[in-house]
Amino acid sequence: MTEKDVPLHLSLYGQAKSIAMGTNPLAKYVPVLLLMLDSVLCSLIISYVSYTEIDWKAYMQQIEQYVDGERDYTMIKGGTGPLVYPAAHVYIYWALYHITDKGKNILLAQRIFAVLYLATVGTVMACYRRAKAPMYIFPMLILSKRLHSIFMLRLFNDCFAVFFLWVAIYFLQCRIWTLGSQAYAWGLGIKMSLLLSLPAVGVILFLGRGVQGSLKQAFMMLELQIIVAIQFLPVNWSGYLSRSFELSRQFFFKWTVNWRFVGEETFLSRGFSLALLAGHVSTLLLFITARWLRPAEMSLLDMMKRALKGGEPLGPFMHAVSIQVSPNFILTTVLTANAIGMLFARSLHYQFYVYTALATPFLLWRSGLNPILQYAIWLAQEWAWNVYPSTDISSQVVVGMLFVQVASIYWATRDDFVTRKGSGCIEKEKVK
Repeated sequence: MTEKDVPLHLSLYGQAKSIAMGTNPLAKYVPVLLLMLDSVLCSLIISYVSYTEIDWKAYMQQIEQYVDGERDYTMIKGGTGPLVYPAAHVYIYWALYHITDKGKNILLAQRIFAVLYLATVGTVMACYRRAKAPMYIFPMLILSKRLHSIFMLRLFNDCFAVFFLWVAIYFLQCRIWTLGSQAYAWGLGIKMSLLLSLPAVGVILFLGRGVQGSLKQAFMMLELQIIVAIQFLPVNWSGYLSRSFELSRQFFFKWTVNWRFVGEETFLSRGFSLALLAGHVSTLLLFITARWLRPAEMSLLDMMKRALKGGEPLGPFMHAVSIQVSPNFILTTVLTANAIGMLFARSLHYQFYVYTALATPFLLWRSGLNPILQYAIWLAQEWAWNVYPSTDISSQVVVGMLFVQVASIYWATRDDFVTRKGSGCIEKEKVK
C-alpha cells in the first residue's frame, strides 16, 4: 500500500501521534502554540478573577522598613510576621516596591507575575525539550488552576525561586556549569525551599566537574550568598542566618496540605518530625548510591578511598563520566530530589505547588507509566492541591501522588548506566 492509498483518518492519526511523541517536524511549534494559548488565559485570569491578598502587603511592609534604613533582619516585620527569606528576596521585592508605587498598583504587579509565569513555563518547556520529553505531556504544564493562582492571584516569592531553579537546570543541561550554579544560588537566596534540590545539584556538579571543579562551584555559590547578604551580616549576622534559613521553624496544622490525615497530635509530635527526617535522608542516600552515582560506574566506597588518598575520585575517567551527565539525567535527578523533599516535608502550603506542578509531567513520563495513567495521576494531584481547606482525603492524595512519582522513578531508572562487561570504568581500571 502506497502513502496515497492510506485512508485520511489513519494519515491524520499518524501525523497527530508523531507530533505528540515529538518526532514530527511540526512538533517544534507545539510549545509556542501552548504559550500563546496560556498568555490569553493569563490575561483572562487577571481581568476576570479577583486578586486575593495573602503575603503581598506584608512583603511591601517589610521592604518599606528596608527602604527606611533597617538592616537588622530580626527587626524587619510585616502584617503576617517577621521577614524569613534570604536577601535576594529583599532585592527583588524592593524593585517591585518601586515599580508598583510602593505596592499599591496591584494590576501592574499581576502583569509582571504573568510575564514571570510565562517565562518560567517557557524555560520548563526548553528543559523538557533538551531532555527529549514527548509533546503530549506539555499541555499539563499550562492547565494547572493552582499554578496560575499562585503566580497571578497571590504574587508569592516562590514564583521567582522556582523560575531561577529552572534557569539553573537549563544552564546545567547546556553544561554551562558556572551560570547554572549561580542561577541556583540566586534562587536559593530568594527562598530556602530550593535546598531540597541541593543534593542533586551537588551530585551533578561532582559528576560533571569532579571534586575540585564542584568544590569551586560550591565556593562560588557560598560567595554569592555572602555578597547578597553583605548589608545585613555586619549588623546582626546570627539574626540574618536564623531568619533566612530557619530550619527549626514551627508549623501550623491548620495550613498543612500534605499530612492533615495523620491528625494534629501526630503532626506536632517530635517523633513524627524525626521519622520524616530519617525517611528523607535514607531515601536520598538510596537514590545517590543506587541511582545518581551510576555514571561513575564505581561504588561510593571506592570513590571515598580515592579521595582520602588525595586523588580525584573519578581518576582518569573524569571525561568519560562527565559526558554521561546528559540533559535527561540532570532533569531527572534534580526533579527527583525535589520530589523526595516534598514527600517527606513536615508541612506543605499551597504555594509550594510551584515546585511540584512543573515537575510532575516529566517525572510521570520518565517513570514509563501509560500516558492515560500519567494524566490520571496528574489530575488527581491537581484536584488535591485545589481543595481548600485540605481534608484527610485530599492530603492523602497529595502524599500518595508524590510517593508514586518517587517510587516509580526509582523503578524506571533501575537499568540506567548498567555497565556492560568490558566497557565500564571499573573494568577499564582493572585492565589498566
